[in-house]
Amino acid sequence: MTTIGDLRSFIEALREKGELAEISKEVSMEYELADVTASLSRSSGGAALFSNVKETTFPIFAGGVASHARTAISLGCEAESIIDVMGEALEIKNGIPPREVKSAYWHENCLTGDDVDLGALPIPKHSRGDGGAFITGAVSITKDPISGRGNLSYNRMLVLEKNILGFNVNEWRDVGTFMKSRPDPDAPFPVALAIGLDPAIMIAAGVRTPVDELLIAGAIRGEGIEVCKGKTVDIDIPARTEIVIEGHIRPAERSPEGPLAEFHGYHGEMWDSPTMEVSAISFRDNPIYQTIIPGWYEHIYIGNILPREPLLRKQIRHIDPSADVIIPPYGNGFMAVIQIDRDNPGTPKNLAIAAMTAHINIRNVVVVDRDVDMHESSEVLWAITNRVQWDRDVFKISEAQGHEMDPTADRRGISTKVGIDATYKRERREYGERVAYPSVNLIDYLD
Repeated sequence: MTTIGDLRSFIEALREKGELAEISKEVSMEYELADVTASLSRSSGGAALFSNVKETTFPIFAGGVASHARTAISLGCEAESIIDVMGEALEIKNGIPPREVKSAYWHENCLTGDDVDLGALPIPKHSRGDGGAFITGAVSITKDPISGRGNLSYNRMLVLEKNILGFNVNEWRDVGTFMKSRPDPDAPFPVALAIGLDPAIMIAAGVRTPVDELLIAGAIRGEGIEVCKGKTVDIDIPARTEIVIEGHIRPAERSPEGPLAEFHGYHGEMWDSPTMEVSAISFRDNPIYQTIIPGWYEHIYIGNILPREPLLRKQIRHIDPSADVIIPPYGNGFMAVIQIDRDNPGTPKNLAIAAMTAHINIRNVVVVDRDVDMHESSEVLWAITNRVQWDRDVFKISEAQGHEMDPTADRRGISTKVGIDATYKRERREYGERVAYPSVNLIDYLD
């Protein structure tokens, strides 16, 4: 199998595994590209590589880390080992520091000064409710002005002018904290945006951690990520990046920004966000632009599933060492499903409470038995329908802290959390075993 070290080797690895849809038919960056990528995700059709985009000569890649199969390819493991691999990578002691190099892929071309023009990049308009063309697949790279620690994150960015972006910053994210920690919090703040990356870096950027997330990417790859200083900002940028946008966030110069399809499945609100003035756009020869379809599977996998499932499993296994847990993509990061061998009627509720406290986003928790495939939403719904008495098996915790963007919460994230014990209660009534029909190879039966 191809060794993954950048976006192009990742694309080749997907191609080898039959997880790449190569689309040569002409498509538009306005809605159509996102529609096709979302349709591929729904049908398990693989990531999308568009080679014939109407408004640009750039190929565009989307949907890279949008399923268990492609996540496993990204991490170099089997699908059933994803949580184990991520758990190891998230251990701070396993981090591998980046290593600085003198030259980078993106040094091949550079626009500065009056030549800077975001219109040179194929920035899609993804959803019909979006407020414009947003950069969604870039990893934002910043540095703590106090400690010098690097940080990777995701921020939505709306194109406002040829050299100006609206830059959305949550107050609790490291980027916001770094800016506020300076003697002059309103001074321009240096940032680099990396587009077209090794998926290990994309995955690491979705993690909130007290260390530089490049250490996590290094742990995933088993070696330090190569970095190179920016041309106009003093920031370490992954050297094997397709496209780099450098500039400064201007906290005091704000502009309305939004809406954008968000991870919760609605179009987010307009925000009065800081702006970013672009000082350089660099790219390798024949670059591939990478985007994340907002409010869809990859958005949820990177931001909600991969960094959090290991935390949930660690928490619940203090109670039940054999329990398993997932954050299903259809729950938008607000739901967890726990699977157990039930031996005590109180255990499911204890596990649900543990999951709710493991991460602030988790609002609904369903606990099921081993005979239920927790990866299939229809199976989880079957268990809820056939194994739950609502007055006995459901509990709620009112006025609990959750995520500010949770559609059920108030603007500070206060909402009600719910646990559902959907396990089989044989002590109440014995129904025997579930009906099951083994799968067969239909090719042997059909002409």
